[in-house]
Amino acid sequence: MFTRSELEIKTIQELRDLCRRYGIKPTGNAGYKTSFITSLMAFPYLALQQMKEHRGLKPLGFANFQSFASGLDEIGIPTDEQSALIRITMEGRKMSYPERYEQSQLMNLYKAKLLLEQVIDLLNQ
Repeated sequence: MFTRSELEIKTIQELRDLCRRYGIKPTGNAGYKTSFITSLMAFPYLALQQMKEHRGLKPLGFANFQSFASGLDEIGIPTDEQSALIRITMEGRKMSYPERYEQSQLMNLYKAKLLLEQVIDLLNQ
């Protein structure tokens, strides 16, 4: 991420600003450049180590991952007519009330399905 030489040429104020920008606290006395440099050089590795130790953001367990897939299966795939209504809704056309509410529900369910597919793809990488 940052090289030592890249950070050494910066002033304490510039280093302080970098730490603030990324939400990093200096290690030790904030009056010394090395306190900021140490923190700025170490944080990427610490973040990955914390994930491996299951602290903060951590990988999803298989059972929980399967829950996403089960939910996606339960939602199903749209019929031809539902697909047509989704397409015309995406063009901005709306049904009259009270069907407009159900049209909105169908659209939201479709968006949720797409997002769940995205979640599963992201977690598979």
